[in-house]
This record gives sequence, C-alpha cells and structure tokens, in this order.
Amino acid sequence: MSFPLLTATAALPAVGAIATAAVPAARRSAAKWLALLVSLATLALAVTVLVRFDPDGARYQLTESRSWIAEFGVRYELGVDGIGVALIALTALLIPFIILAGWHDADPLETHSSRWRPTQGFFALILAVEAMVIISFEATDVFLFYVFFEAMLIPMYFLIGGFGDRAHAGSDENASAQRSYAAVKFLLYNLVGGLIMLAAVIGLYVVAGNFSLQEIAEARANGSLDMATNTERLLFLGFFFAFAVKAPLWPLHTWLPNAMGESTAPVAVLITAVVDKVGTFAMLRFCLGLFPEASEWATPVILVLALVSIVYGALLAVGQRDIKRLIAYASISHFGFIVLGIFAMTSQGQSGATLYMVNHGISTAALMLVAGFLISRRGSRLIADYGGVQKVAPVLAGTFLVGGLATLSLPGLAPFVSEFLVLVGTFARYPVVGIIATVGIVLAALYTLVLYQRTMTGPVKPEVSAMPDLRVRELVVVAPLIALLIGLGVYPKPLTDLVNPAVEHTMSDVQKKDPEPEVEAAK
Repeated sequence: MSFPLLTATAALPAVGAIATAAVPAARRSAAKWLALLVSLATLALAVTVLVRFDPDGARYQLTESRSWIAEFGVRYELGVDGIGVALIALTALLIPFIILAGWHDADPLETHSSRWRPTQGFFALILAVEAMVIISFEATDVFLFYVFFEAMLIPMYFLIGGFGDRAHAGSDENASAQRSYAAVKFLLYNLVGGLIMLAAVIGLYVVAGNFSLQEIAEARANGSLDMATNTERLLFLGFFFAFAVKAPLWPLHTWLPNAMGESTAPVAVLITAVVDKVGTFAMLRFCLGLFPEASEWATPVILVLALVSIVYGALLAVGQRDIKRLIAYASISHFGFIVLGIFAMTSQGQSGATLYMVNHGISTAALMLVAGFLISRRGSRLIADYGGVQKVAPVLAGTFLVGGLATLSLPGLAPFVSEFLVLVGTFARYPVVGIIATVGIVLAALYTLVLYQRTMTGPVKPEVSAMPDLRVRELVVVAPLIALLIGLGVYPKPLTDLVNPAVEHTMSDVQKKDPEPEVEAAK
C-alpha cells in the first residue's frame, strides 16, 4: 500500500495539537516550539503533495478510500484536485506565520499574576483547526467533509472566546463579555448553517444511496441518477446556505466583524484567511459538482447577493473607526468577488475566484498581522489614536502600506490578477453585473488609503513617538508574505497552471462553455 500522504498531511497537525496540549504547564516555551515545528513539518508534507500532483493528470489524485461506516455507505475517501492542492498549500503556509505572530498572545498577563492564559491550549487549538481545514479540502465523501466542516467550529469558538484581543477599551469584564458575545454569535450562525446542511446531506443520501462525490458524479453522467428538479434545488439550497454562512456572504456575514474584532490578530487571520476559504471552496466542489442545474437556477440571486457583499462591505469599511473591523468588512467585500467569480460560470471567473482565495489569504494575513503588531504597541484598535507612525517606525509603515495596496488590488501585486480575472469572466456573461462590481475597486482604494493616511502620516502623536519598529520575529512573519504578494503578482503562471484544469472540470460539471466574443463583421 502506498504511503497515505493526504492522511498524513491532516493527521500530523492533529497529533501535534494533542502533544502540544500535553506539554507541562510550566513549559510554555516548549509548547510554542513544538507547535511551530509541527506546522513546519506539515508545510513540508503540503509541499510534497504539491510536487506530486500532476495538473494534467486525473481530476482527483493521491486518492485514499477505506470503509468507515459501512451500514450507511460512509467511506473515508480523500482526493485532491488543483483547487484543493492550492488551498492546502495556503493553509500549511500561513499556520507557521500565525504561530510566530501569536508567540506571546497567550502568555500570562503580567499585570494579573493570579490569572493564567493557557499557552499550550492556544497553540494546540490552532493546530487542531489546521488539521480539520486540510482534511476538508481533501474529503471526497460528503459525510466525511460535513463532519470536519462542523468540527472546526469547536476549536475556533475557544480561540475567539478564550483568547481575545488585549487592546480593548473598557474594563476586563466588558472585554470578556464582548469576546463571549462574538464567540457565541460565530458558533450559532455556523451551527444553524451546519444543521440545515445536515438535512441536505441526509436528503442527498436518500436520493443517491451513497455519499461519494465521484460515484454521484458518475451516476449523474451515465443517467443512472436523475434527481427531480425541486429535490435538487432544495438540496442545493441546504448546502449553499451553510457555505454562505462560512464564507461569509451578505446577509449572513454579521458574525465576522465581531469575531475578527474581538480575536487576536493571528486568530483573525486564521478565521478569514484559512477557515472561511472552506465555504467558497465547497461552493465549487459540492454545490456546482453535485447540483449543476440548481446552481444555474440560483445564479441570478447569488450574483445579486455577491454584488451587495462587494459594495456593502466596502462602504462599511470606509466608515470604520476600528482597524480590525475595517479589515473584516474589507474581507466581506472580497468574498463577494470570490462568489461572483464562482457563479459567473466562466473559466476566467472561476480561475480568478480560486486565485482570489489564495491571494486574499496572503494579502489579508500580511495586512492583519502588521496591524496586530501596530495595535500591540499602542494598545488601541481605534484609527484616531494613531498618526505619524511612518516617521518613528518606517519598516512597519512600509509593510502596512504594501499589505494595504494588495488589499486594493494594485497592479503588480497578487490580488490584482485574481480580481481582474473575476471581472473579465463576469463581464463576458453578465456585463451589467461586472460593471457594478467595479464600484468595489473604487471603494477599496478609498478605505485603504484613508486608513494609511490617518494612521501612518501627519504629525507624530505623543502616544506613538516612542513606538519601536518591527523586530526580527515580526520581520520573519511579514517579509515572506510581502515577497509572495510581489512574486505572484508579477508571475502568477505556476498558480494558474495548477488550478485551470480543475476549473475546466467544474465547468464541465455544470455543462457551461465560455461565451464567444462578439466580433463586429468587417464591412
């Protein structure tokens, strides 16, 4: 039997989480280093998956299949396509930076010696989330995917509610109450979505007789499975609702600003750059793959929801006074672009959406982590409490600027390619929708540049006059992300070559071809 590489890639951080949690209480430093080493080893396995994957080969590769719950036809089935490989690589890449950035976020509070922040638990929970996200990108059994899609809510709940941002105005009791509110809201929204999806998963089993994504697709292709139109549409809505909550898509987005605002910066990155990608990935793999007719039927409404997310999220970002909430609303706008690309039903749109998932993860990680370093120095999340930072901490200001420019999709940085492809793909089939979506680009420039101007330029405020620049550990976190933003912005071909064949398979699932360009006949 060949080495189960996909299982190992997900199992290693799971085992690492258990080992990290078991480190004795007095050995906080050992727990940190163990978690970092496990995340680096997981990254090495993810790179191995990337190297062994052949974009021009079979649709699902490195497959594993074993019986799990035989009575209900549930199998432990794993396999990756180009989209899954790209997102596994993104997840494994970001986790070491998240751990390094949060190196001191769970240390005991010096001013409250009687209180203890469980350092081991903090890093163990991060590794647990990584394991569950990776196996979600690998699962080709619908029930297996559902189990981990829901299970990742548990460690995320404790990361949000138990390890909140220390830069919080007001009393400790008030901060704790707001963290608890954000954590419960996150959990309730996603649990409701998950319960609705569970009903759809059961309905799919009743109709198809199994949970295997590949077997269901083959049965539909050869005509042995013919879902009634209304049944398919109801099942699609059950799946899509859960994924729209996770993504998040307007109007199911309201949990995200609370969760990101009350979390530490590394946990905020974990939410929006890693966990939320499971929602948009699942729209491609499960909604379009299992329910092609219903996907086409729902497209007009979903495009409207995506447009509202783009414009509404950007408008709210413009009006924010809190740095982290601004980035959260910007992410809602960006997820609108991703969903727009998916349901534009063109190869350019879906390639752009996949690239957007990866590039948004990198750009948001860079911007949010630098913002976290900034907030930890000043002790405030309010934009008004800053000014003139570039004069006292030029490296911090410079990296903050690059992260911000990537967020507004400046040409030459990675997100530009993604956004351009999404808009081109959308315009090819829905020109009016594509034109309206460009409003998000204008608003992105506004909220990003205003944020930079108010925090980094102008007179130096007394509270930031002694602010130190980025330290070595922080540079190790930020510099590779900045390099990736520039590298993938200048030369995105390796990433496009990886995902394009998978996009072609998805387009085949929904039986769509790119619109022919309209060429005016020569006179």
